[in-house]
Amino acid sequence: MCTVQFLTRNLGRLCASLLTVGASLAFAQPAAQPLPAPKAGPVAIMPASEVKAGMKATAWTVFEGAQPVAVPIEILGVLKNAWGPKQDIIIGKMGGRAERTNVAGGMSGSPVYAGGKLIGAVSLRMSVFSPDAICGITPIEQMIEINDFDSSRPVAAKAPSQRAEWKPVALPGEFASAAGTMQWIDTPLVLSGFHESTLREFSPLFQQMGVQVAQGGAGSPRGAGLAADWKSALQPGDAVSGVLVSGDLSVSAMGTVTYNDGRRVLAFGHPFLNLGPIDMPMAKSEVVLTLASSFAPNKMGNATEIVGRLKQDRHSGISGVLGEPSPMIPVRLKVRSFGEGEQVIKERELHFDVFVQQKWTPFLMMLTLFNGLQGLNEFADDVTYRMSGDVEMEGAPKLTLSTMAAPGEIPVPPPMVLAGWWAEKFNRLFLNSVDSPKLRRVDATVDLLPKRRQASIETAWTAEPEVEAGAEIPVRVFLRPYRGERLERVVRLRIPDGYPKGDHRILLSDAETLNRMQSVALATSRYLDLNQTVSLINKERSNNRMYVSLVQSTPTVYYEDKTMPGLPGSVANVMANGRGATRPLLATPETARELASVPFDLQITGGYSLRVKVK
Repeated sequence: MCTVQFLTRNLGRLCASLLTVGASLAFAQPAAQPLPAPKAGPVAIMPASEVKAGMKATAWTVFEGAQPVAVPIEILGVLKNAWGPKQDIIIGKMGGRAERTNVAGGMSGSPVYAGGKLIGAVSLRMSVFSPDAICGITPIEQMIEINDFDSSRPVAAKAPSQRAEWKPVALPGEFASAAGTMQWIDTPLVLSGFHESTLREFSPLFQQMGVQVAQGGAGSPRGAGLAADWKSALQPGDAVSGVLVSGDLSVSAMGTVTYNDGRRVLAFGHPFLNLGPIDMPMAKSEVVLTLASSFAPNKMGNATEIVGRLKQDRHSGISGVLGEPSPMIPVRLKVRSFGEGEQVIKERELHFDVFVQQKWTPFLMMLTLFNGLQGLNEFADDVTYRMSGDVEMEGAPKLTLSTMAAPGEIPVPPPMVLAGWWAEKFNRLFLNSVDSPKLRRVDATVDLLPKRRQASIETAWTAEPEVEAGAEIPVRVFLRPYRGERLERVVRLRIPDGYPKGDHRILLSDAETLNRMQSVALATSRYLDLNQTVSLINKERSNNRMYVSLVQSTPTVYYEDKTMPGLPGSVANVMANGRGATRPLLATPETARELASVPFDLQITGGYSLRVKVK
């Protein structure tokens, strides 16, 4: 009886359970198979004209590590002429993991497929603080146009000027007022091995050049050649980096590969540095993490192995070639700290390679030198920096440089003064109007000397104000150092044989006084070749010497890299006849014949003149 009552009471429950299980078995479907990741090779494309609202698409991008994952995208429509005439943008809403991270920096170039066809690359993000991951997609047919420029670069091409910079793209009409601003996804330059103070000082300069910067934590390989697996590298959806500096210091920018035909690679879907033709190392990359943010989401990662070179940096993306190396400039920077006894107490060396480009190479030389002088325990407010450097080039003489920088009255730290001086030399090399320099090697040594080492020329006198040509006279010079006892030097000068009779001047001066006219001559001549430019730079005096010159009232003519003292007026008129405004003769009313230079372990400033009569 109890058994019957139990079955009666639980029969309903049992039937309901059986029905539920039966329904589950009846309607169970096989688990969805994961989408296969795209591979290198030919692929069917879908032009923007065939893309319709409501289509389901898939993007591929890396969130961590090196393996791309699928991100579902719902196509919202096509924005006509968004970039310019006949330059449309596909608008999509990203799902999956991108719902949390939003459209992150580094996703630039993520390939988007619909119906098994490639439609374009994720390249833009919509507004700020949007609850939806709305992205702009560059149509693939616009990116394929980049291939037309592969053979367009002449042998001695110059890159566009700095005016070609990154600009946000505003949406037209009502869409702009509703959605805010559509802008290219950030492709920040990641600086590894750089101090926070360097980023703080140089971030405004980077912004003027059209890029954002971020601090990283690992360097890229230097001088290791191409990766062994370069043939299979950079599959669609993989992370890719352009490398500007590699080695102990690293500067690189990461995006995503859109297409790889087995040799040529398309990426980013928007400009990188907007340089047009480039020759930059192209590297594989790994993503450490993707930082989710509704304001500034971003991938954080490292460039790894070099697999080829980037050749084009165009409006609709970048392109590169696998298996081809790109030239870099090897740099060795040695920093030595000296004690009071002029002995080296600490030394360190940095080795790195620098990207070759007429605008970026000088800037990167400035950046790396400044950074090499940061974060030192030996730093003090009154430290003086003494620098020497050699630059070796193909087909041109070696460039030999030296200078000193001590704290002064201007509110600019000496390391920045030194870095600016260093960059200016490379700027002159790369901006000559005839040849592009091919730098083999750059060596630089910076010594940190205790105390503020400066002295100004205060006064001078001679006991023999009248002298005959060919005779020797002593000149006593007094210099006033910073917070120290007055210095005295005796310089014995020999008046040249046959020197004109009459009143003349003995000029005791710093380097800047004598360099000034040569600098003007360089600025006024637009057709100096590389050898002439190197010659002029090598002739510049160093600011840790005092120069003694005999000055007479005859003109000196400067022409290109040549200095012609005491040139007769009739000869100057013949030389000037028929010369255009771009190759002028520059003349000064006096001729300063350098007779001696006195070395100091101080930065010398100022000048003083003595009257002397040649009998």
